[in-house]
Amino acid sequence: REAGPPEAPRLLLIHGWALESLAAWHRLMPLLAERWRVIAVDLRGHGKSDRIRVRFAVEDLADEVAMVLDALGPGRYGVVGYSLGGAVAQALARRHPGRVERLVLLATAAQPMPLPRPAAAAGLVALRAIARLGLPVVPRITHAYLLRSGAVPPEHAAWLWETLLSRDEELHHEAGFALARFDSREWVGKLGVPVLCVIPSRDQLIPPSRQRATAGLIPGAHTVEVPGARHEVAFTHPDSVAAAIVGFMDGPSAPA
Repeated sequence: REAGPPEAPRLLLIHGWALESLAAWHRLMPLLAERWRVIAVDLRGHGKSDRIRVRFAVEDLADEVAMVLDALGPGRYGVVGYSLGGAVAQALARRHPGRVERLVLLATAAQPMPLPRPAAAAGLVALRAIARLGLPVVPRITHAYLLRSGAVPPEHAAWLWETLLSRDEELHHEAGFALARFDSREWVGKLGVPVLCVIPSRDQLIPPSRQRATAGLIPGAHTVEVPGARHEVAFTHPDSVAAAIVGFMDGPSAPA
């Protein structure tokens, strides 16, 4: 999905787990498109992307995003990664440094999964088993939560439900396993690009302490905390997130 003036500087948005690009960015993208040519991709198994039923890693998603950028032509991007998309953005900056000019990590971390890896894997296996029975438990919980929290207004309830049900459950859980395996702590501080960490102060999925620790691993990293925001910050606080991105993108370049 694209928005904004074709001749403007380019900004890439990478969505999080379980939500495709339109759902994840529907409130933030119009604000950013006033200044940038915004490109929002659907990761493998999400939205309009192909359903390729094989095991994959976050690095595979990053390489596929790079292929999209190759198809769009040469040049560097400001990159905004949200949750799972933040892990993909880190891998993109590491594996394809010529494509990334600045990096915004939104509600994410160098090791995003808060549970120990065996516990996370066991939980994902259980959720996948429930999904294989044809029981849309996780979509129902997600749908109810996003409506009750005000992240999505009631008039969009049907659209949200269709979006949550349109995913491939096998690939949805493969993305969860990929996220559980991801850990950039050894190299995230060596990316060599300016980095902004936008931290929801009440994030219930990726602890704010883990997000702050990630910023501490990156020399010269900027941080902006969004008071009172939870993990769905891109829905509930789009003005604050957009303001943080604008201030960062207009700031000085990376330290030598």
